[in-house]
Amino acid sequence: MTAEASQAGSPAGPAADGLRPLRIALLTYKGNPFCGGQGVYVRHLSRELARLGHRVEVIGAQPYPVLDEGYDGLSLTELPSLDLYRQPDPFRTPGRDEYRDWIDALEVATMWTGGFPEPLTFSLRARRHLRARRGAFDVVHDNQTLGYGLLGDVGAPLVTTIHHPITVDRQLELDAAEGWQRRLSVKRWYGFTRMQKRVARRLPSVLTVSGTSRQEIVDHLGVRPDRIHVVHIGADTDLFSPDPAVPQVPGRIVTTSSADVPLKGLVFLVEALAKVRTEHPDAHLVVVGKRPTEGPVAQAVQRYGLEGAVRFVKGISDAELVDLVRSAQVACVPSLYEGFSLPAAEAMATGTPLVATTGGAIPEVAGRDGETCLAVPPGDAGALAAGLGRLLGDADLRTRLGTAGRERVLRHFTWARAAEGTVARYREAIARSAGPERRGPVGPERRVPAGPGQRREAGPERRPSTGPDQRPPAADLDRPALQAPGSSVVAVERPALQGPGSSVVAVDGPALQGPGPSAVAVDGPALQAPVPSAVAVERPALQSPGPSAAGLGRAAVSNPGSDRSAVPGPGVDRGAADPDRVAAPSPGLSVAAEGTAGGGAPAGAGSGIGGGSLEESPTTGGARTGGAPTGVSASHATAPPEATPTRTTGVYRESRSTC
Repeated sequence: MTAEASQAGSPAGPAADGLRPLRIALLTYKGNPFCGGQGVYVRHLSRELARLGHRVEVIGAQPYPVLDEGYDGLSLTELPSLDLYRQPDPFRTPGRDEYRDWIDALEVATMWTGGFPEPLTFSLRARRHLRARRGAFDVVHDNQTLGYGLLGDVGAPLVTTIHHPITVDRQLELDAAEGWQRRLSVKRWYGFTRMQKRVARRLPSVLTVSGTSRQEIVDHLGVRPDRIHVVHIGADTDLFSPDPAVPQVPGRIVTTSSADVPLKGLVFLVEALAKVRTEHPDAHLVVVGKRPTEGPVAQAVQRYGLEGAVRFVKGISDAELVDLVRSAQVACVPSLYEGFSLPAAEAMATGTPLVATTGGAIPEVAGRDGETCLAVPPGDAGALAAGLGRLLGDADLRTRLGTAGRERVLRHFTWARAAEGTVARYREAIARSAGPERRGPVGPERRVPAGPGQRREAGPERRPSTGPDQRPPAADLDRPALQAPGSSVVAVERPALQGPGSSVVAVDGPALQGPGPSAVAVDGPALQAPVPSAVAVERPALQSPGPSAAGLGRAAVSNPGSDRSAVPGPGVDRGAADPDRVAAPSPGLSVAAEGTAGGGAPAGAGSGIGGGSLEESPTTGGARTGGAPTGVSASHATAPPEATPTRTTGVYRESRSTC
């Protein structure tokens, strides 16, 4: 279905909870269910919400979500990006005829300068789409976009799922980076996390998948604990179930690794396999994921002579994945950190015994050591080898742990439970939005930056009164902006003043001008778009191909017929402004401010970033990662009663695959 999807009314009759069915917009900026937990989450949650009697419209960008068929009220609306990371030509430069608006120009310019643009640009497109369809939805559910465009009025109450803070991934990759160039590349790629931090702090209702992730969201993103609610995710227990007809393969160990990144811990599992094979020569490893051609895992396989004992598979169907897990004598989750671990829940649901680390929320899913799994410290190849060898050599232990593991998943981690808990939070958000308007503080108090020719005085914030020569104020978004008739405004943390005949987005400091000439200021930077265009990103300056330019940070880049300055407009008192913010530009000027909201990819990221399927090893295969709902706990709960989640100092979370 295209963006002109039908706006059918709510399904007839009450929902499963006896109340009015809801019209739900479920947003996902990436939806591939075969590569990354976010796509798995959207697929299964949308299906279960439809089963409960609600109308669910999934709104997503490439790679588009894959939804289950045969459910009334479940539909897909495509909100296309430029798909810059698609296979077989990731990091491509689009042709001039592909540009549709300034958002496209921003997307390309951010990629050109090494950042990842999709969370920001999808949020801006989604905002425009949702506002055009005001009244079509009872609630909007964002699946971890966390973009500036979703702040303020999106036409319905907003509920947001944060599977885990991406700042965790960023830190682990920085810890593993070698050399200043790689570290700089990683920092630039993860530039969008600054935006996500700011957005997360301003969200009224956040869902997350585990108690461990809840604490990380508090610690890393600064979200108030009372706004975060745990709704556990899990497995499709109808699909992932035991089947005695599938024979077990002696010595088979199965694991899932969506990306060759340090936090997945695959290199430790390869090292452990080498140790295990000294006592169990038939031990071998099947990895559901992409075969790395270089890097630590490829080097470890070669170093230990395991080319014939480690196999990677990709592109397999759900049924083939389930049979692969059933055929294993042991399933393993070697991750240094997980915000939930869907592969652990799926393996347990099939009755396959599990060896798992205690990284992050894994114990919350897997349970206690010796009862429902064997638990080992993260990053310890010797402990992994001991656990694997113990299970391979003890059939009775495998049977006991496999049976107990499935029972645990059935009690706590099903998609039906996840959907029920999510609907409860939807109804709370709707009820809250229907009550008296409240403007409780969402973060540190912010001050309105000085406009052209103005000085900002210390003391309480002052708002201009509406006079005969002034425009009426726009909607109050914790720091409002002034809006001209016939235009739209997003005021986010640092509002801007807008002139007649244009639209403004003030995003944490700078201003964004609508179709134009237009300028985009996102988390500091300004963009003159579309073609000729310019983007201000972090520090250096870059002259981009074609009639566009990118300025990184304080450096300014000019285009023909325009004036870019890193200096505030005349009359602006820099001393009165926040030291890390740029005041609104004076007429005729765009200000290049610090920071960025996203961009392309780090050097060396390679073709693993696209929107396609994983590359194949000797057999068919497919990649799945953790991250999807099941089981509900109270908003302050951290785990089911049996679980003993632990936090691992210095090691962090599930990898976020950009496919």
